[in-house]
Amino acid sequence: MQLHPFSIPYRAGESVVRLAWVLVLLVIGTPQISGAEGVGVLVVVWFVAALAYQLVYYQRFAYELTEDTLDIASGVVSRRKREIPLRRVQNVDIRRNVVQRMLGIAQIDLETAGGSSTEASLKYVSHDEARRLQAEIGRRKRGDEPDAEPAESSELFAITSRELVLLGIVGIDLRLLSFVTVLLPVIAPSLREQFADPLLGLAVTAPFIALALVVAVAAVGGLFAVANYYGFRLSRSADELHYERGLLQRYSGTIPVEKVQTLTISENVLARRLGYGSLAVETAGYAPGEGGSQSAVPLAERDRVLSLARSIEPFGEPTLERPPKRARRRYAIRYVAVAVIAVTAAYTVDRFTGLAFAWYVALGLVPLAVVAAHLKWRHLGYAVGENYAILREGFWTRTTIVVPHYRVQTVLDSQTIFQRRWQLATLVVDTAGTNGLTGRNPRALDIDAVTADELRETVADRLQIELRRRKDQRRKERLASIEAAE
Repeated sequence: MQLHPFSIPYRAGESVVRLAWVLVLLVIGTPQISGAEGVGVLVVVWFVAALAYQLVYYQRFAYELTEDTLDIASGVVSRRKREIPLRRVQNVDIRRNVVQRMLGIAQIDLETAGGSSTEASLKYVSHDEARRLQAEIGRRKRGDEPDAEPAESSELFAITSRELVLLGIVGIDLRLLSFVTVLLPVIAPSLREQFADPLLGLAVTAPFIALALVVAVAAVGGLFAVANYYGFRLSRSADELHYERGLLQRYSGTIPVEKVQTLTISENVLARRLGYGSLAVETAGYAPGEGGSQSAVPLAERDRVLSLARSIEPFGEPTLERPPKRARRRYAIRYVAVAVIAVTAAYTVDRFTGLAFAWYVALGLVPLAVVAAHLKWRHLGYAVGENYAILREGFWTRTTIVVPHYRVQTVLDSQTIFQRRWQLATLVVDTAGTNGLTGRNPRALDIDAVTADELRETVADRLQIELRRRKDQRRKERLASIEAAE
């Protein structure tokens, strides 16, 4: 089968837009090209050349879905043939932007476990063909007969207008606030010049500038969250979760329940105060940087989030253990040391330069450091049950990660030089998700070193127990199916 004919002009248009900066450089660096007419001619020539290339690409691109594989042949200059085993396919995602929806085409991406990049992308097929491929791949992975009735689908979650508005309010990505620290030093000097004391001027103007920047960043982040999760729906059929979301860019995908590695419940400060949270599931099918964490619930009341999480992976309500109080003292000492350095720097500038600084204003950082240490410690927690581990950390955005024991790939405890001094350690529970050992893995931070060693052994032992139990269960299911067939 071939791609949709509309993929030819669309891909050509994409290449022109993607390389628009080259056109700008050509216009600036070439005196012969000037004015709208010259630019228009250059764009047309570029588009025609891209159109010719995409026509050849279209003719030499073919795919076929067999009972066990998806076969793809592609390449203009050099040919490439691939056979993707369907059993390795983890996620099948469909995406369409506004223009693609107008043309009736869609992009379909296939992700496999352990891949270093997206395994295959079909750019672009008709929307009906994309949905057919998504359904057929799921059917053949399950081993259902071609004439089998489609599995009944039940809706688990649909975002309401109220929740969407709240998502726009609380859905700000707090990491965007780092831009405030970049822009503030640029904007503030021009407003503080009217003050005799530069530090006092900064103290007066900075809060207003910071507030304006925070509001602007919050507005942008809120609009992005609303557009991203507009019309969000989550349903379940057989052993797959299906989701749809997006306003400008429409996404549709499947999440195999059996491939779920971790469940993550996130609550930023605002959502936590309102009693709301979000749920994300992580599968092993996405390559690093490709977004392996998929939102199962973008925003809902916390009890509802917990209920939906338990419908995917049953877990109880354990009491989380906090790290020992000496971890809090460690944070306090570290944060206070940073505050003292800031105060010393301000005093040094005031004392040994011609600049007059109200250095004593920086003393307010010392009590804030103590409060910050307590808040960090208070929101840390861990629990290891019979079938899962639960790990929590974070104040601005508190994340609670549920890791089933049978999904554990590696469990280790580590100690930095400073942790050894306090007899503390960090327990890392690694899964086959996208983070890897070098990323932000589920972890119990700054727990007692002896406890970390014991938990490492406990998780490793329960992993083996769970693997044996699941192996016996699958063997019994196979025997039962054979007896039923006879």
